[in-house]
Amino acid sequence: MKETSMQTLILINDPPYGTERLYNGLRLAHALLQREADVTVFLMGDAVSAAKSGQRTPDGFYNTERMLRRVTRRGKVLLCGTCMDARGLADDEVVEGAQRSTMEALAEATEQADKVLIF
Repeated sequence: MKETSMQTLILINDPPYGTERLYNGLRLAHALLQREADVTVFLMGDAVSAAKSGQRTPDGFYNTERMLRRVTRRGKVLLCGTCMDARGLADDEVVEGAQRSTMEALAEATEQADKVLIF
């Protein structure tokens, strides 16, 4: 029988720039994905802005759009729909692979997760 991978839910609340919580949460998501974990990143509050497509950051500075694209290749990126609406972020403005979500979906992901980490 195939062993199932650890399911990890990472909730991030902080804005994409100005603190390093989102940056560090995404770094951890990348490391877990390299270890074959099943990772879901749920962005809430100002963190939904990290999924805005078309970001242009200065050379040498991290870019949350690029970091999220790496997560979407093997994991899930869910965005709080209410938080998106409050910030005027439309579905067609977000990184490909990231998806609008709900508190119900977050509740389900929380129940299914072996670990829940909050940044």
